[in-house]
Amino acid sequence: MSDAGGSRKVWSRDFGLFFTARAVAKLGDTMLPVALAAGLLQHGYGVGAVGLAMAASAACFAGLVIFGGVFADRFSTRLLMIGADVVRLGSQSVAATLFFTGHVVLWQICAIGAVNGAAAAIFEPGVASTVPRLATDVQAANGAIRVAESTAQLAGPAIAGLLVAFASPGGVFAAHATTYALSALCLLLLRLPPADPDHRARTNGFGADLVQGWREFRSRTWLWAVIVIWCVLMISVWGPTVPLVATEVVQEHGPRAYGLVNSALGAGTVIGGLIALRLRPRHMLRAGSLALFAFACFPAAVGAGFGVAAMAAGAAIAGAGLSFWGVMWATSVQTQVPPDALNRIHAYDIAGSLAMMPVGQTLAGPAAAALGADHVLLVAGAMTLVVATALLSVPAIRGLVRAETPTSRSLPLSHGSAGTAAGPTHTGGRDRQGSGQPGVRRGVRRGDGRGKRQTCTGGKS
Repeated sequence: MSDAGGSRKVWSRDFGLFFTARAVAKLGDTMLPVALAAGLLQHGYGVGAVGLAMAASAACFAGLVIFGGVFADRFSTRLLMIGADVVRLGSQSVAATLFFTGHVVLWQICAIGAVNGAAAAIFEPGVASTVPRLATDVQAANGAIRVAESTAQLAGPAIAGLLVAFASPGGVFAAHATTYALSALCLLLLRLPPADPDHRARTNGFGADLVQGWREFRSRTWLWAVIVIWCVLMISVWGPTVPLVATEVVQEHGPRAYGLVNSALGAGTVIGGLIALRLRPRHMLRAGSLALFAFACFPAAVGAGFGVAAMAAGAAIAGAGLSFWGVMWATSVQTQVPPDALNRIHAYDIAGSLAMMPVGQTLAGPAAAALGADHVLLVAGAMTLVVATALLSVPAIRGLVRAETPTSRSLPLSHGSAGTAAGPTHTGGRDRQGSGQPGVRRGVRRGDGRGKRQTCTGGKS
């Protein structure tokens, strides 16, 4: 497909607003590790405190996101996302005040992180279902958003490093709060199709919705197998890598060097997103798993004690691989899962993916004290290779055949219960056959509704 065709399918006023909201939010999020590492170290705390502060947010997010998925099925996803941004605007403003005044207490920073994590748990489930509502070419939309977020990641750490060096960590938190205000404004201006009038009739009790979401999740082997393997990556790779890389680079080379390394990671993810815009592999998760091998370069380069230039190169390679995997994974979930179940399955996906990250972040300090931070990072690099190999070893993952968005195009005007969702589509080539079962038949019956969705995108949600 040509680039022009992809643009016609993706770009619109509303997708542009959503695109901007995601970009500015990512800009703030990538500034936060620099602020936490530099700010807590400046006030006498060590690597363990940095890990705990990050883990507080991640733990609340992972623990509550499943409930956020149910809320997203029962209420307006747009209003939930705006509310979550407003809450985080307030919490980060409080954090900025604490750092500006010098009254920094670890438990207070952890409490603010917990509030941020809870708000993110309400925000995130609606993202997956919003993308196919705004664009018919789901992979191109995901690729474009990935490039925007990656570009923000390129700039965010560098800006944070400059703010820390020439102002204070409090300035970074103030800037972070501003990004949530801008995101909320974009979402406030966003228009989505009107709610499906049958939505509430199809919605069961809160507990029943949770159970139905779990049944839909576990019926797809490729989905839950990735999550199980990803838990290993979170506890052994990503969990310790984030705080240990931050503290190691800041302590050895200063906050501006960490900003440079993290910006290189962002540059790599831009490249990976651009590649994902062009390549359309038939087996998306297989291609993504192969790309994931590249992420080993990031923790390994820092753990090996390379110079700033070499660490930046390793981060760029790692970012490209991780970004390509991210687009392949997000598109697979959004196109293989029927819309009735997408919010809740996305919530289970997030919860499972991140469940072990706070464990890895919390253990980062003790592991570094026992083995040395450099050795922990080298182990993280080796475990990345193990995880990528494990993904390729599962037939349901490597054999999953791409879906050309038939499910997304038959997306209802809101998100109903998963009780009438399609049956299992979980093993290799059977996924494509499975997509011809009840879920797609529902899409055929809603053929007129599909046209209605396209003509109603200008209406208010």
